[in-house]
Amino acid sequence: MASLNPIRILKHEADEEKGETARLSSFVGAVAIGDLVKSTLGPKGMDKILVSHGRNAGQVEITNDGATILKSIGVDNPAAKILVDMSRVQDDEVGDGTTSVTVLAAELLREAEKLIELKIHPQIIIAGWRKATQVARDALTAIAMDNRRDLLNIARTTLSSKILSQHKEYFSKLAVDAVLRLKGSGNLSAIQIIKKTGGTLEDSFLDEGFLLDKKVGVHQPKRVENARILIANTPMDTDKIKVFGSRVRVDSMAKIAELEVAEKEKMKDKVNKILKHNCTVFINRQLIYNYPEQLFADAGVMAIEHADFDGIERLALVTGGEIVSTFDNPEMVKLGHCDVIEQVMIGEDTLLRFGGVALGEACTIIIRGATQQILDEAERSLHDALCVLAATVRESRIVYGGGCSEMLMANAVQTEAAKTPGKEAVAVEAFARALQTLPTTIADNAGYDSAQLVSELRAAHSQGRHSMGLDMEIGRIGCMKELGITESFVVKRQVLLSASEAAEMILRVDDIIRAAPRKREQDRGRC
Repeated sequence: MASLNPIRILKHEADEEKGETARLSSFVGAVAIGDLVKSTLGPKGMDKILVSHGRNAGQVEITNDGATILKSIGVDNPAAKILVDMSRVQDDEVGDGTTSVTVLAAELLREAEKLIELKIHPQIIIAGWRKATQVARDALTAIAMDNRRDLLNIARTTLSSKILSQHKEYFSKLAVDAVLRLKGSGNLSAIQIIKKTGGTLEDSFLDEGFLLDKKVGVHQPKRVENARILIANTPMDTDKIKVFGSRVRVDSMAKIAELEVAEKEKMKDKVNKILKHNCTVFINRQLIYNYPEQLFADAGVMAIEHADFDGIERLALVTGGEIVSTFDNPEMVKLGHCDVIEQVMIGEDTLLRFGGVALGEACTIIIRGATQQILDEAERSLHDALCVLAATVRESRIVYGGGCSEMLMANAVQTEAAKTPGKEAVAVEAFARALQTLPTTIADNAGYDSAQLVSELRAAHSQGRHSMGLDMEIGRIGCMKELGITESFVVKRQVLLSASEAAEMILRVDDIIRAAPRKREQDRGRC
């Protein structure tokens, strides 16, 4: 007679959650992530303090950037990890909207949980959501306007929820000037950001050259005009015998002197090969020891050591040179060029400025601030603004911010729900409610009466006033067109599509299988 006991097919200690339990576990994890970052949304959003452990123990970060917060927390819940990855993709793709996309996905799953309790099948909910997403996307596309000249307003809106909100006029102009220098290429690697403690945020500025935070070698020229730059990644220490475990035995001190002379000769040959490239500046990613530095000084060549990999990659890009590791064929090497290399003082530090570089759009933004935490958060804020502006230059359509776009999409979806027969209509309505939570959260975070403001906003949109949104300065609804609160169409579209796709993926789950933890076996050593 066959046993009626369930047959276990998983390994011992492997774990499985099925059906409702798996779904509930996913919902709880995703909603918790949404609630974590929800309070940072909008111009009056709060900040989080992140304290590191492990290698950077005790390091403190203060931020309200959704992607940074989610990147820093270790999550074990699989659904929560999906939302963390989604916010990272949002940050990489368009640079902004990382909090919005997480909150929207979490609210969709909160609504889905209620529908599951009403015994509506996940596939029916998904079908309703897909219809709602398409309607919302069409509504958003319909109100998008082509206005490339509105870059300043887009930068202001992006920075209004960041640490730079008090100086948004100044930094908006700075970000727009930097992006306009790119001449439509959108190549953000040509814009370098350097952080220097001291001064105030208002002391930050845009330099039209390329700055390198390095010093020139001893007794070498401090200023070079019409520079020919050789960029290298090569060891410039005295060449040691680099065979592991090797040993050299000598029978007198004279032999040691001979070895040292041989090493010096080898290095001298290498420096002579470099000098044959007819360069006036040598920049190396690795260290340059005293002897080769002295040889470069004798030859009147400026030598810069330990320019980190980002530094030499960007230098190669902006000066038009190549990174080389061998020096046997000077005729095949492409040197970088710039009009002048000189030392400049920023605060108490001396930096090297490359003026008149081959890539004319290259520039450097120097951020000043009282503490390292302020500088780090200012850099993240400026990076978001630069990404949004670069995306807007490529796709110049804009939409109104301040919860205006979300309410317009929610109203369009609500209208579609009224026309939809069957259970799908309930899912479409739930999608509209989730969209409305974004303006609700913005109002809540500012300490205003969200129920009153959102109902006024809904009524205004129903009456055809499609430019109305939330004015968080005075706590009322206002015309976003007059207030100049605009956002990039690309960012809004990405928020809508990413959140609905991630929520749909999590809703499809009905089984979570966790692998058995790997056991540490005792090391018995060599046999």
